[in-house]
Amino acid sequence: MADNPDIFYDKAFNRNIGILTAKEQEKLRNSKIAIAGCGGVGGSHLIAMVRAGIGKFHIADMDSFDIANIQRQYGATIHTLGKNKAETMKEMAVSINPYLEIKSFNQGVNEGNIGDFLDGVDVLVDGIDFFCIEARRLIFSEAKKRGIYAVTAGPLGFGSALLVFSPKEMSFDEYFDINDKMSRLEQIIAFAVGLAPASIHMKYLDLSKVDINAKTGPALISSCSLCNNLALTEVFKILLKRKNLKAAPHYFQFDPYEQEYKKGYLLGGNRNIWQRIKRIYLLKKFSKVS
Repeated sequence: MADNPDIFYDKAFNRNIGILTAKEQEKLRNSKIAIAGCGGVGGSHLIAMVRAGIGKFHIADMDSFDIANIQRQYGATIHTLGKNKAETMKEMAVSINPYLEIKSFNQGVNEGNIGDFLDGVDVLVDGIDFFCIEARRLIFSEAKKRGIYAVTAGPLGFGSALLVFSPKEMSFDEYFDINDKMSRLEQIIAFAVGLAPASIHMKYLDLSKVDINAKTGPALISSCSLCNNLALTEVFKILLKRKNLKAAPHYFQFDPYEQEYKKGYLLGGNRNIWQRIKRIYLLKKFSKVS
């Protein structure tokens, strides 16, 4: 390993050049990404972005690795069971690039530390557990206030859905049509329906395996990996001011199993009549079992 950080960086990330310019690569080196959640999606986000040459991170997760995480979460191994996810992923990231500037928040993100978590951040990347709607609303709201772009990519069946939130356009709560008066079940269903308006995964997903009370549902390693590919591309566009960046209410969903890619502009976000119908249907379905 080169003792000089500049030499190390040039050698480690040289293969990016040609797709990225040297100037763009230096921009990545000096950019800071906040990743909320270090599990199946968030952990994969971190490793992909470290290998892309992004040089600064704030990462957060209050949870510890459990044996149930083995099948999809990057940091879950026999040796890391019981260890905090954020601290573990920090160690893994530094083992790839020892010159990273990285700070872990092992108590997760809350109202008390969100200012520190987003301090100096260029882009927020959402890796929060699907069912943690309160924390997700908090970070997206604060990011918008601070003028920070936010990216969320959710694993759905064999595929992934992608949304980008611009600080100058529709907010998270506006797009998903979520407010404080709604029940937690209503908020989670609104998030699920708004995340993937194309609903490609619903052709084969077994909804009986989704337990909202237990906060569990089916997820594959392949879909988690696809999430980081989609999210990293959008982070490139944001940081490097590349073309074709489209924020919510634009949406994207790719499902390799069905070999379908859907994108569109969801007029009104979740207030759209078809979205409302889907929300009513799912609310009735899950109200019977909750």
